[in-house]
Amino acid sequence: MGDVQFNYFPPQLQKTDQEQSEMSRNLCPHSIDGKSESSILELEAAESLLKEVRGRGLMEHGCPHYRRRCCIRAPCCNEIFGCHHCHNEAKNNINVDQKLSHDIPRHQVEQVICLLCGTEQEVHQNCINCGVCMGKYFCEVCKLYDDDTSKKQYHCDGCGICRIGGREKFFHCYKCGCCYSILLKDSHPCVEGAMHHDCPICFEFLFESRNDVTVLPCGHTIHQKCLEEMREHYQYSCPLCSKSVCDMSKVWEKFDVEIEATPMPEPYQNRMVQILCNDCGKKSEVKYHVVAQKCPNCKSYNTRQTRG
Repeated sequence: MGDVQFNYFPPQLQKTDQEQSEMSRNLCPHSIDGKSESSILELEAAESLLKEVRGRGLMEHGCPHYRRRCCIRAPCCNEIFGCHHCHNEAKNNINVDQKLSHDIPRHQVEQVICLLCGTEQEVHQNCINCGVCMGKYFCEVCKLYDDDTSKKQYHCDGCGICRIGGREKFFHCYKCGCCYSILLKDSHPCVEGAMHHDCPICFEFLFESRNDVTVLPCGHTIHQKCLEEMREHYQYSCPLCSKSVCDMSKVWEKFDVEIEATPMPEPYQNRMVQILCNDCGKKSEVKYHVVAQKCPNCKSYNTRQTRG
């Protein structure tokens, strides 16, 4: 594409509205709302050209985390990275001296580099040199650029960062300190700072995770993928509090059948033990069985022996 030229038109003496109206009718009898057809065509051509300039390289550049047409200069170490995730992965790598490891203060990023022309500049959506749009989605608060708008990004003031999935599908719980699906608005158990910790399985910080996070019935949070892997290994209790992560009533019925079919030897038939139920939190004294002990309060077998 050739160089874009901008013409300069010197100011003229102001005319009254009546004079301008008469002039437009005399010069162009086919005028539309005071604008000649040629002016409208020129305006449309200029808008088309601007759109073409802005759209160069769309979805062709970026890093493993985002499709974008710029990279950032980290204010903490003055180095250039594809995005804040690229920085954090590089600076928190196991091979990096732990004294030098750190996360980028993403809101303090002040300089970006256009990937099409290489111009370093202050944070803007469009390059000040070549005019290209460096990210169709742009958040001035988070300094976030992303060309892939199918993620339906939005900025949450409560979280202080950008989320994906569409603002209309999520709400911010101020007690939990994070965004949840609108389906959980009146049903999720609130746990203060529920998302401000690492996933109990993979240890990734959940609050800034790009992977799907789910809320367990107990209120604790975990990656959806990690929860599925737990189930594949027949683990059905929360890694943090040991409460059941799903309806286990059908499993408890099978336990009843198994225990009924497996009587204990006579010396152990009247042996009593104390248990704590992980699901309801009640303590009780029950008969010992080698398979499991049943909570008399909630009928759960998710219990632990505390004495006896």
